[in-house]
Amino acid sequence: MARVVIFSGAGISAESGLSTFRDTDGLWEKYRIEEICQAGCLSWNRENTLAFYDARREQLSSVTPNAAHYAIAKLQEHHPNGIALITQNVDDLFERAGCKDILHLHGFLPHLRCEKCGTTHHIGYTKQERAFTCKCNGSLRPDIVFFGEPAPMYEHLYDAMEDCQFLVIIGSSGNVIAMDHFALHVKHSILNNLEPSDAINERVYTKVLHQRATEAVDEIVGDVERFLRG
Repeated sequence: MARVVIFSGAGISAESGLSTFRDTDGLWEKYRIEEICQAGCLSWNRENTLAFYDARREQLSSVTPNAAHYAIAKLQEHHPNGIALITQNVDDLFERAGCKDILHLHGFLPHLRCEKCGTTHHIGYTKQERAFTCKCNGSLRPDIVFFGEPAPMYEHLYDAMEDCQFLVIIGSSGNVIAMDHFALHVKHSILNNLEPSDAINERVYTKVLHQRATEAVDEIVGDVERFLRG
């Protein structure tokens, strides 16, 4: 397993122009969570929910990876077996930058998932065709983990952290997944957020960088390189 885990949140995608959920003027100020991202919302508010994710895919098609995505892709290319990339983000900006084997904890926006058999279907940035169904005749939904639903990929997060010696967190407020306890049990850790978060105890991290991800990434990459070569 990889010795370095790079864990990212919305902050890294925000620099590419993607709307975030929790920031000031974020998506949760414009939409009600329980109406478009809560377990069961597809049963009683299906059309509005699907339209919301259609709009998210359309926005994703209009943005590109930023310098932080590309720097991490280059780092992973140099150390393919030493680095695990784990993200809370549902976008494909890491993939488009050239990263491989990203673990998406909360789903993947360019995919739809069959509600009956679980098969995923790649639709890219297009709108979901409402009449299209899976080969098993099951209905399709965004391949997104809604609040209150199981998150099966979390098990792989815990597996990755068992062998982690160097943890890097970029652009995560800590409100959804608390990573502080993992930072307490690794040799080295870097926290990179634009500003402090009430959900994060910064004292447990080896280094804290209050900068944009695109500004901090060179220092982060340098520290990881020295660790892996040491």
